[in-house]
Amino acid sequence: MREALEHLGALSSLTWDTLKAIPKRPFEFYQLVYQLEQMGVRSFAIAAITAIFVGMVMTVQFAFSLERFGARDYVGRVIGLSITRELAPALTALVVGCRIGAGIAAELGSMVVTEQIDAIRALGADPVKKLVVPRLLACTILMPILSVFAVVLGFGASMLVAYVQFGTQPAFFYRSGLNSVDMTDFLSGVLKTPVFGAQIAMIGCYLGLITRGGTEGVGKSTTRAVVAVAIAVLLSDFFLTKIFISLGPSPG
Repeated sequence: MREALEHLGALSSLTWDTLKAIPKRPFEFYQLVYQLEQMGVRSFAIAAITAIFVGMVMTVQFAFSLERFGARDYVGRVIGLSITRELAPALTALVVGCRIGAGIAAELGSMVVTEQIDAIRALGADPVKKLVVPRLLACTILMPILSVFAVVLGFGASMLVAYVQFGTQPAFFYRSGLNSVDMTDFLSGVLKTPVFGAQIAMIGCYLGLITRGGTEGVGKSTTRAVVAVAIAVLLSDFFLTKIFISLGPSPG
């Protein structure tokens, strides 16, 4: 427990140092673009696969379940709400976040054990400004984009399965799903993702920067990053969902 609190305190300190370093010059624009490409473009495939198959599975599950009560026409409504509010943002952050967090931890951990971080300090540069800030900004920007991308693909895959397997007309499925989702539902899902992105980046950077013990240490940091990112995303998703529900309009 004590070790966990020490890590939490050190992570909070690194986060504060990173926030203070963001407005300082020079602004690492090239590094930001590079990280957007590394994290974002290369994560679209896994985000797409996750969204498509989650949408397909949920459609089959809900269709069979609701058919028992003669309510299969409500599948589009249920899918629209569940994908928009929860499934697309949370699962995208979980799957893509573990990939990104592990990659950041491995990259920075390798730089630590090969003394590249010490070389940056020796040249008078700030490793937090040069390495952590671009990754934090890139991850925070990317997660909402990937979430919206997952919502569209997941709902499209659901509509296709509903038509092919259950004969639900795409126009009806689309209208019922769209009518059940308002802007509050959409924002309650998307606005969680910048928090997920910031957590993913900071956890990956922190575990990478404290790497010790050569290549074995890099492997341990990578594994820890996957576990820590998954736990952080799930915990924050619960609390953020509670917050957005309490801020939203009361039922009835």
